[in-house]
Amino acid sequence: MKKEDHKLHRFESLSEAHRAFGLPQPAHPLISSINGAHSPVDPEKIPARHVLGFYKVSFKPKLGGRLKYGQGYYDFNDGGLLFAAPGQIIGGDDQEGTVCSQYSLLIHPDFFLGYPLAKKIRQYGFFSYAINEALHLSQTESETVLSIFRFIETELNSRIDDFSQDVLISQIELLLSYANRFYKRQFLTRRAASNDLLQKLDELLGAYFNDERSLRDGLPTVSFLATSLNVSPSYLSDMLRTLTGQSAQQHIHDKLIEKAKEKLSTTNLSVSEVAYALGFEHSQSFSKLFKAKTHLSPLEFRRSFH
Repeated sequence: MKKEDHKLHRFESLSEAHRAFGLPQPAHPLISSINGAHSPVDPEKIPARHVLGFYKVSFKPKLGGRLKYGQGYYDFNDGGLLFAAPGQIIGGDDQEGTVCSQYSLLIHPDFFLGYPLAKKIRQYGFFSYAINEALHLSQTESETVLSIFRFIETELNSRIDDFSQDVLISQIELLLSYANRFYKRQFLTRRAASNDLLQKLDELLGAYFNDERSLRDGLPTVSFLATSLNVSPSYLSDMLRTLTGQSAQQHIHDKLIEKAKEKLSTTNLSVSEVAYALGFEHSQSFSKLFKAKTHLSPLEFRRSFH
């Protein structure tokens, strides 16, 4: 019985997903718009855990009420967007999976072939965010997003012609651009919670180096830090870029160099010993990073103190 609970159902095509959810077949094999009011999906038909072979963007009128994050709550609660990329596991213990979507957009990656969006869509980090990192919208933002969903729905329900794909691609790009803008707003309007997360990140990195965990586990990774902070790696990096202008990896490197400077200026450890203590397998890699960050070699930096 336990094995069955963890079995993942995979939907490779839009038609397969429509059949499973009891919906009419999509008008287009590579893109569909599901209107929850006209074609409600029975939650009982949705596998608890499943993987899609296509992109999914869902607008939900409510995201489970006031969603807690850190020590605070989201202050924008007029609906929100959830994003999923091909190959991402959906469902499981996430309660949001049972909340009915007002609109859902399903797009197979092949729909973007021949368009710049085929490559650009992979650059949107929010397709890798966890469900608790959904985009919460104000009323005005919700109206903007819903107008795009309705336009796409109308276009798909009209006669498909030679211009349909160009029109739909432009609307999808518009939707993703707005989502990108609204996520930046979310990081900034919730600056207190974001700063709290940043403080916890710095404390975590400080403890990692001070406890010499790097000796045992090597360099700290973005994945390790994100898991420790209960956020996804993409969300952590995007939040840091908004607050500090740096990615999570760059933030790690800065803290690492700070610790290296401390060891080089206050101990007699050799450069190789400093590199090893910080988690580097090869001292050359440490020296290369140190010089790239400080424009000095570790030895040149040490000599400047004597």
